[in-house]
Amino acid sequence: MAHPVAVQIDGAVATVTVNRPEVLNAIDGALLAELEMAFATLEADEAVRVVILTGAGDRAFIAGGDIAAMRAMTVAEGQRFVYRGQAFTRHLETSRCVIIAAVNGYALGGGTEIALACDIRLAAARAQFGLPEVTLGIFPGWGGTQRLPRLVGKGIATELITTGARIDAQAAHRIGLVNHVVPDGELLPRAHEMAVRITANGPLAVRQAKLAIRAGLEIPLEQALILEAEAWLVNFATADRVEGLAAFLERRRPVFRSG
Repeated sequence: MAHPVAVQIDGAVATVTVNRPEVLNAIDGALLAELEMAFATLEADEAVRVVILTGAGDRAFIAGGDIAAMRAMTVAEGQRFVYRGQAFTRHLETSRCVIIAAVNGYALGGGTEIALACDIRLAAARAQFGLPEVTLGIFPGWGGTQRLPRLVGKGIATELITTGARIDAQAAHRIGLVNHVVPDGELLPRAHEMAVRITANGPLAVRQAKLAIRAGLEIPLEQALILEAEAWLVNFATADRVEGLAAFLERRRPVFRSG
């Protein structure tokens, strides 16, 4: 049996592939544990700076929670499952790495919620998104009711969540759910190209920028501006700042050394 999560590292870029195509990469407790372990390991590897998350096969990114597994859960097991899912999506959101979701097919329920917790979302033309939990008598519990309104606005988010409707990649792009839609066969190359472009930049600058963006969204603007200035000063005190500015003036590529 194939390992449920495959990890490939290419320099500063790691690719994590959810590998349960026989069930459209649906998540059960065992798969969630594998994802937790994979991302914890990558977080500890300072050489890795960007992670691409995708699904195996050509049909699904992550088609939500494993319905059979969820049906068999007791209330106590469901409680553990929802909090573990929230902790995992929060880990993606707060990771020092930039996380790119390369959505290659169905991203439903927990799949959409995991994509929402990533920093950047690229979608293949065949991708579909949706939070259909209400059609099953439940509702999104891994951050969908919180992150989707922050990303696309309350009205659109409420419509998608309360109708359980699916939308295609182009519609997801129109409402701001995904950054780019690319032809099906170009998804991973485009994601890798973006990842390499990110890794060419100052490591600490990228890390501090992600921190300022993420934390700033959760506090009032006045406090967020202070946070931005403090993060900027942390970066300004580094050798990378000196190197980056010098390289620009000397018309050469910078050689950044901060991790």
